[in-house]
Amino acid sequence: MTDTPLCCGPLTRQWPWPFTLPGTCLVAGHFDSAALDEAAFAGHDITLPPHLQRAVAKRRAEFLAGRLCARQALWHLNGRHEAPGMGEDRAPRWPEGWVGSITHSHGWAGALVANRSAYLSLGLDAEPLLGDAQAERLARRVLTTAEYERLDDTLAFAVTLTFSLKESLFKALYPLVGRRFHFPDAELISWRTNGRARLRLLSDLGSGWPAESELDGGFCFLNGKLLSLVAIPTH
Repeated sequence: MTDTPLCCGPLTRQWPWPFTLPGTCLVAGHFDSAALDEAAFAGHDITLPPHLQRAVAKRRAEFLAGRLCARQALWHLNGRHEAPGMGEDRAPRWPEGWVGSITHSHGWAGALVANRSAYLSLGLDAEPLLGDAQAERLARRVLTTAEYERLDDTLAFAVTLTFSLKESLFKALYPLVGRRFHFPDAELISWRTNGRARLRLLSDLGSGWPAESELDGGFCFLNGKLLSLVAIPTH
C-alpha cells in the first residue's frame, strides 16, 4: 500500500530516535501543497472534514498527507486499510484498539501509531529550530520560571525543545484527560544527548493525572526539524 497522490512523495517507515519503542510505527513523507489536486481526497479514500473544505491548500494538503501517513502506519501494524477520522474537537479518532498521533511541519508529515494494549496514548510533534529572535519572543510564554533558570544551552534550542515536547505531551494526554492545558501546566525537567527527556505536570489535569506526575519524552533531529514524542505505556 504505497500509492500516493501527486502532491505527496513516497511514504517511508522509519525510526529516527536513538532509542526504540517496541510496538510503535512511524510513517512519514514530504508533501507539496502547490501540487494538491482536489481529486486526491476521493482518489485515495480520505474524507476531508467540512470545516476544511474551504481552507487554504496548505491546510488541506497537511490533512491529506497526515492521514495517508496514519493509514500506512496502521496498515503496517494490522494489515487493514483505514485512516483515523476526526472528532468534534478536531482531534484524530483512531480505529478501535489503536492509538496514535499526527504532525506536520513545512512540507513534512508523520504519524506515530501503536496498539492500545501496549500504549495508552502517543504524542508526536515536529518543529523547525527557532531563530534567536523567535525564541526571545516565545521564551516567556513557553518556559516556566524554573525552566528559564535552568537554561544551559542556547535559548533557541531550549525554547524549540521545550515547545515541541510540551506539544507532544498535550497530544498524548488530551485523549486521556479530555481537557485542554497550556505551556505553564507542565515543565521539562531534564533532557540528555541520547534523546531522552523527562517532563512533569504542574497542574492537576484530573483523570488520574495529578500535579507532580512525571512522563518520559524523546527527541531527535530529522530533515532539519526537531521531532519529539511522548509515549505513555499501558503498564
